[in-house]
Parts: sequence; C-alpha cells; structure tokens
Amino acid sequence: MIDWLQHSTPGLLTLAVVSIAVLLLLIIKFKVEPFIALIVVALLVALAAGVPTETLVGSAQKASDSLLEKGFGSILGHIAAIIGLGTLLGAILEASGGAQVLMDKLMHAFGEKKAPVAIGLAGLIFGVPVFFDIGIFVLAPLVYVAAKRSGKSIVLFSMPLLAGLSVMHAFMPPHPGPVAAAGLLKVSLGWIIIMGLAVAIPSWFVGGVLYSYWIGKRINVPVPEEMLVAAEAAREENGDREAPSLGLVLSIIGLPLVLILAGTFGSILLQKGSRPYSIATFFGTPAVALTISVLIAFWLLGFRRGMTREKIAELSAASLRPVAMILLVVGAGGFFGAVLAATGIGKTLAGELSDLGLPVIALAYVISCVIRIAQGSATVAIVTTAGIVAPVLADMNLSQPQLALVVMAIASGSIIASHVNDGGFWIVSRYFGLSVKETLQSWTVLETILSVVGFVVAALLSLVV
Repeated sequence: MIDWLQHSTPGLLTLAVVSIAVLLLLIIKFKVEPFIALIVVALLVALAAGVPTETLVGSAQKASDSLLEKGFGSILGHIAAIIGLGTLLGAILEASGGAQVLMDKLMHAFGEKKAPVAIGLAGLIFGVPVFFDIGIFVLAPLVYVAAKRSGKSIVLFSMPLLAGLSVMHAFMPPHPGPVAAAGLLKVSLGWIIIMGLAVAIPSWFVGGVLYSYWIGKRINVPVPEEMLVAAEAAREENGDREAPSLGLVLSIIGLPLVLILAGTFGSILLQKGSRPYSIATFFGTPAVALTISVLIAFWLLGFRRGMTREKIAELSAASLRPVAMILLVVGAGGFFGAVLAATGIGKTLAGELSDLGLPVIALAYVISCVIRIAQGSATVAIVTTAGIVAPVLADMNLSQPQLALVVMAIASGSIIASHVNDGGFWIVSRYFGLSVKETLQSWTVLETILSVVGFVVAALLSLVV
C-alpha cells in the first residue's frame, strides 16, 4: 500500500487529491488559519510520500537546505520587500489626502451625469498602491455623498468603485496575489504590469461600467443616514489639510510602475553588461523602484506637508500590521508547492492534467476558481494553484509574456463568485448598507464578471504572444 502510494501514478494522484481536500476541510470546516493549514498539509503529504525527515525539515545543526526553509524562503525573499514597500506607499498616499484629490478632479472632469464612471476611475487609479479593503475605507465616504446628491441608488456608485479596486488588487503589483504568483512561477513583474493592465482595463469596463450601470438601476438602495454622518465627519477632519496636487499624486503612483517597466524593457533592448543596462536593471528592480517611490512620497507628501517623524513612524507601523498574515500564507504556499515538486506529485499531476487536452491557461483558471469558491481567500487560491501548475509549466518553455498570462488566469480565478466565505463580501455589505441578497445580486455577480472577462482576455492574448 505504501509503495503504491509513493511510487505509482494512481497513488501520487490520490495523495494530490486528498491533500487539497484536507486543506479545504481544515480551512472551511475547522476554521484553521490558512497558513497553518498549508504547513500541516504539506508536512503530511511529504511524510506520506516518503520524503526523508532530513530533506523535509533538516537537522538540529543545519536546516537551511530543508524543503521547509527553502519553500518559505524562496518566495518570501522575492515578495516580502515588494509587498511591504507597496503597503507603505499606499498608506502615505491615503493619509495625505491623495484619494480625495483624485476623486474631486475626476468628478469635476466627468460631471454629475457620469459620476459613477469618475468614481470607478478613481478606484482603478487609487487601487494600484492601496489594498482593496483600504481603498473602500478611504473612498466609501465620497461614494455616499455622490449617491446622496444624485438621489440614486448607492449600488450605481459603489459597484464601479469596487470593480476598479478589485481588478487592481487581483492583477497588478505590488498587490500580494500577482506578486506571489509571479514569484512562484518566476515571472518578471514588468510583464505582470503589462499583462495586468491589458486584462484589468477591459474587465473593469465590462463589469465596472456596463454591468454596474445595469444593476445600479435595478437595485435601489438609498444611502443610510449614519453613513452620511460618517462621511461628513471625515470631510471635516480633512478640511483643514492642504491637499497635494493631482500631478504629484499620479506621479508617485506611476513612478514605480515606470521604473519597473524600464528595467524590463532595458533587459531586452540594451546590451548586457553595458552601463545603461546596469542602470536600468538597478532602478527597475521592484524593491529598488518602490523604495525610491516610498522615500519620495514620505518627503513630498509627509515631511514637507507638516507630518512629524513620529506620525510617519506610527503610520508605517499601523499599515504594515496586516501584511504579516499575507506573508505567512504566501510562505506556506511556497512550502506546499516545494513539497509537491519534491515528492513527484507535481509532475504526475502535470502529466495527468496535460492529458486532458486543455490549455494550461484554462487548467490554471479552473483550479483557481474551484479553490477560491471553496474556501474564499483569493491569496490561498493563488498560491495553491501556482504550486499545482508550476510543474506543468516547468517543461513547457513558455516565454515571460506567456507565463504572465498564466498568472492573469490564476488571478482571474481567484476573484470569482465572492460569497459568504469571503471577508470582502461582508466588507462590501457593511460599508454600502446592502442586504445579503442585494450583495449577492450585485457584488458577487460583479466579481464573477470581472473573473470571466479577465480570463477571456488573458486566453485571447495567449494566442498571439
């Protein structure tokens, strides 16, 4: 029995199926933290597959070569600095009033009739540096005011905003999902940015404009008075603060993206070993690009506008606290993927999946969708799916653009059908005063549209790159 489990194709496939089932059971049924569940399942799979203890966890004298430390370290070494710096950049932009400036300018440019589109664009732009939930906290009060002034349903104004924040969180660095997938599948963040924009913008237009206008006219939810009181309090709190210019806000958001893209194309177009190549590579390294952007933001949006060192330190500490759990989940996912590779389960699974005849981009999407719907966390869906499909990709010699599109497919699957097991579902329901039924009719359908359109665009692009 043990030999069959460890060395036969049916046995290894059984281990793969059981491991995913146990992972979902621990998270869904027993409410185990995802990073703990991933570690437990990875350890059990490794032991069941016959991986020697020394290979799995090392020894008391040396553990650096173990699967446990390599699995965690290889991915965290790639993403920890990027996610941390991206979080700091979003925090200083939010605290400086950058979101208010962006929203005001867009509302003025588009006018009252097209206010939902303006709000959606604000979510799309501000969603680059800030996490999804932070974007809601900051921009929701502005949605309340716009909906109240128009006398129309809050759904009409909230859905475009949510679509913009959601697609940026799913597809664009420095957000944890695409950064983690890029690290696990060894894709340049420059290509992730290019393909992320190519996928995110059409998805936002279909979901955040076309669908949002349609559903906003069919679900009439007035703005609750307590939300208007909170919005007014937030406006008064920021009323005396000098707002930064729109150009400065957009420059700080765009600077790291430009530097990373310059590094990506510099590595293609410039002669390797030349001084321009070295300069482009250095400044285009994501951690370096984000460090430069954060320092500039701290100076121009913080110190020069009256923030003290103590305030900056407090802001930084508060913004980084939520990052810890994200990094733990990603690290544990990296360990799980390393175990699948070391045990041979990954290659066996890769062979069986390839025999199904589906393109790898479709397989990645379907697996990500299943894991997302089952347990709710987009990050868990991404890191688990990336670990499963990495062996499939290893022997395919895909180009960087093609790998980036596989990441887009995984990211698309990770946001499908947000429902009651997803924390984002309850944030949307609470902040916009929607019942469970109304949230399912609007937000859940919106996320599914964003997911499907994102995958379709990625699949179509994969045919031509």
